[in-house]
Amino acid sequence: MLLLRDFGIKDKVRSVKSLYGVPGMEPEDEQKFREIVEKYEMKATIIEEYPAWLIDKMRNNIMNILHNMIMNITQANTIYPVCESEFYDRRNFQNHAIGNCEQLLQEMQYIISIIPVDAQKYIRYVEMIEKEIALLKGWRKSDNKILKKIRENEAAKAQKEGASQKAEKQV
Repeated sequence: MLLLRDFGIKDKVRSVKSLYGVPGMEPEDEQKFREIVEKYEMKATIIEEYPAWLIDKMRNNIMNILHNMIMNITQANTIYPVCESEFYDRRNFQNHAIGNCEQLLQEMQYIISIIPVDAQKYIRYVEMIEKEIALLKGWRKSDNKILKKIRENEAAKAQKEGASQKAEKQV
């Protein structure tokens, strides 16, 4: 996954070469810059660290969103509703999982906008996330049948209790 490969950033993007090629930099400034980089042994730091801190932050953001999504799906899946409150608890976790998918899409859009990456590489992942959203929405919609059964059972139970209370009053 792109997440494990620094979001598809090529090393040349993070290299000192790209820093030397700043548009409008005068040749003497470029030479001074090269000398400073070499004098203070900054080359390895620039190559390894730029934009490593940003990549690490984005990787952590995505990992947190993925973790939350898995937890929400797991929590929703562990609840088999037998009453309306359990149904709405499950629905809430399903909604949060869908929200996590939307957060992933938003985070990917943010990454594409600030890191020089090929947006085409992300299309596959966007399609996978959109499919996950559709599956979660389908799961949520199918739960409406469960809610209908719960309401029917509660209505039958209320009717039965009403009939037994009426019978007790007659006695």
